[in-house]
Formats: sequence, C-alpha cells, structure tokens
Amino acid sequence: MRAFREAVEAHDLDAVESLLADDVVFSSPVVFKPYRGKAITAAILRAVERVFEDFRYERVIGEADGRDHALLFTARVGDREIGGCDFLHLDASGRIAELTVMVRPLSGAQALQAAMAAQFERVAQEAAEAGARSAD
Repeated sequence: MRAFREAVEAHDLDAVESLLADDVVFSSPVVFKPYRGKAITAAILRAVERVFEDFRYERVIGEADGRDHALLFTARVGDREIGGCDFLHLDASGRIAELTVMVRPLSGAQALQAAMAAQFERVAQEAAEAGARSAD
C-alpha cells in the first residue's frame, strides 16, 4: 500500500494512524495475543518508530489495487540488524483492517521485544489518551 509506505518513510505517524480502520487488529512479532483497535495500534506504531533505527522498506509485494500487501523492511534495534515484513489487509473501504509484523533473526526479535517492553508504559498511556479523545 503506497500511502502507508510513504507515511512510514516520512515519519508521519498521524498519516499512518489515519489509514487504520477503527477496529484494526495488530499482530506483533513478539507478543502472542493480537491488539485490537486504532488507539493501541497507533500507539504501538509510534513506539516502534522510536525503537527502530535505520528503518527502510526494501520491497513491496502485492497488486497496487489489491487488498493484501507485504512490505519487506530492514532496521536496527541497538546493535541488532532486523529483517522483517509488514503484512497489510485492507477492508472494503481501503483502511488497514489487519497489520501483522514478522521479524528475524531471533536475536533481533529478542532485542525488539526488550526495547518495546521498555516503551510499553508510554504506549498504554498514549492509547488511553487517544481513546479518551475519540470518545469526546
């Protein structure tokens, strides 16, 4: 999905959030249970943006007008190089309904897990604040 890739590469997390369906399901590479909802998903993506260094998309797989896309990326967390893939599934209105992230190697996934764990209090706070704003 071109809009998602461009927003991520521009570090425009507000634009990324605008592409998410309200009931988006985010599946993390390091947590078993998926996260549900726009507020928590956007907060997690903001934390990932803080954690990843030298992030870049290398390749996109999927038809431009299709509903399923795979965006292969590379990044670094501390001294660990990571290769990964964002799998996007769009709903009928073109919003991201499912976002699944996979990373490798194991040492990179472990570094990502530790870095994200350090962010999670902030993630929970940002999600709660976003949820409160959308309820107003």
